[in-house]
Amino acid sequence: MNPITRILDEFPVIITDGAMATELERMGCDLNDSLWSAKILMEQPDLIKQVHSDYFTAGADCAITASYQSTIEGFAARGVTEAEAIRLIQESVKLAVQARDEFWTHEENRSYRPKPIIAASIGPYGASLADGSEYRGHYGLTEDELIDFHRPRMKALIEAGADILACETIPCLSEAKAITRLLEEFPGIYAWISFSAKDGRHISEGTPVSECAAWLDQHSQIAAVGINCTPTQHIPSLIEDYRLPEFRRAI
Repeated sequence: MNPITRILDEFPVIITDGAMATELERMGCDLNDSLWSAKILMEQPDLIKQVHSDYFTAGADCAITASYQSTIEGFAARGVTEAEAIRLIQESVKLAVQARDEFWTHEENRSYRPKPIIAASIGPYGASLADGSEYRGHYGLTEDELIDFHRPRMKALIEAGADILACETIPCLSEAKAITRLLEEFPGIYAWISFSAKDGRHISEGTPVSECAAWLDQHSQIAAVGINCTPTQHIPSLIEDYRLPEFRRAI
């Protein structure tokens, strides 16, 4: 069952956590690095677990893992083997699960709220380039090439025990289509797709957000859609364009 639907059938809202990187920087971490918060998976994973714990205590119903910038290619550029890269990617889920399960063991934390879910963050192909491409989206890659890029990380995150996939800052419809097609290889797994946008009507590479919503609505494994990393003045009109009569739910 769609984890978002399962919660919203019983509770009026789902509260997601806040920024991982901002909290890590507040703790003294230097994230001026091509790996961004994924660097801390290598160096101080306990801090990532602590951020998750703090957000659960603050009321979060959903933890988003520190895997946005975690890719086999990105780790390889730092001399990390493929096997170790996969372990680190899976560690991002395990840290969130551990924090959630420890939080949930205390009876006082289980009142009037759902058991928190773990959303495995999947950044776009452009994030792995660390050159701002996630805000442009003109990669010059085919959907099949994007599927090949996303498959190892998606598989690793699912096998690590993520409840849902959080596909964030997606700049182009072709990448959203690739992710959606790839999901079909994993029956019973759901994802939300959150686009970056360049104005109040279009995602970063220029496709109308209403067209994105209409296409995604045809695919049952897409649990929700959203917008992130976009100037706040554009959000109201983007949400309005998401509210197609046939679209099930937008976040």
